[in-house]
Amino acid sequence: MDHYIVSARKYRPMAWDDVVGQNTITSTLQRAIENDHLAQAFLFCGPRGVGKTTCARILAKAINSDDSTDPDEDFSFNIFELDAASNNSVDDIRYLSDQVRFAPQKGNYKVYIIDEVHMLSKAAFNAFLKTLEEPPDHAIFILATTEKQKVIPTILSRCQIFDFKRITIADMVSHLQYVAKSEGVAAEEEALHVIAEKADGAMRDALSTFDRLVTFAGNNLTYKAAIANLNILDHDYYFRTTQQILEGDVPQVLLTFNDVLNNGFNGHDFINGLASHFRDLMVSMVPTTQGLLETSVSVRDRFNKQAANCSMENLVKALKITNEVDVQYRNSKNQRLLVELALMRLCALHAQLSPHVAAPVEKKIPDGKSN
Repeated sequence: MDHYIVSARKYRPMAWDDVVGQNTITSTLQRAIENDHLAQAFLFCGPRGVGKTTCARILAKAINSDDSTDPDEDFSFNIFELDAASNNSVDDIRYLSDQVRFAPQKGNYKVYIIDEVHMLSKAAFNAFLKTLEEPPDHAIFILATTEKQKVIPTILSRCQIFDFKRITIADMVSHLQYVAKSEGVAAEEEALHVIAEKADGAMRDALSTFDRLVTFAGNNLTYKAAIANLNILDHDYYFRTTQQILEGDVPQVLLTFNDVLNNGFNGHDFINGLASHFRDLMVSMVPTTQGLLETSVSVRDRFNKQAANCSMENLVKALKITNEVDVQYRNSKNQRLLVELALMRLCALHAQLSPHVAAPVEKKIPDGKSN
């Protein structure tokens, strides 16, 4: 049996063009190499799974390569990685500083990648300062961290800082489509959107989730399989609940909420999801903000259709109600009732939420008196 390789490793970028969602940073680093404007110390900071260590490895390979270099050469003897989470003492840094003095046996640079650098002790940071300030010409330091604020200012001032951003849902879906095609998996676009939303900007998390869902669903990855395995509330719940609110149907909206609870979801997740749904309806109402709606084309059409029956003013009121529940939920002694009261208040807005609801006609009796 062939050894299984997870997608996060199998499809890890090996060149600048393969890096997902960090075009500004990759372009800047490429130009720095081409123009020989390479700093001797870099700090790559940003959320997990966005490509910090990957870009550090690509940079290490790029600065040691030339036209005659074998494309498969990884320059492993020139790249030294230190995990500061488990090697954070003064002795670890002193050992590293001793190694820096020796020139590389092959290539032009020795590259030292220190991951989770914010985990270094204060004494280790201080021991590292002199080496970082005056490294030999053949040494390049790349520090990576998810918490830049924990790195001492004297280290920050000695580094060229690159802030990695969260990867957008559109970029993640595009890359997941490429991976699915390469793996022979037929994946619905909505299923990939669910994975991307769940990953919260981290490509590594998205690929790990993709692997898990393929194990669960096989080579036909559907939206239904994705929400079932990830324990996510279906969009249909929110569209249905909003329609019931627009109709002022209190009994049905309470039954829908009861169905949500019976399926193992809690009221806090439901009310927050409903708030997000109201927000998406708001951005759907204005053409200039529709680009803020990060979802598939079919779901976007459903938002546009439902938004046509809503008013902006009352969606804002609805968001205030859901936000109040979010704030009060943890301290509430009867959390179910708290959510149900909020749903009843939302139903009370139905006449204003739907601008097409006509005002009741006043009936008149024969003697001219109104009833």
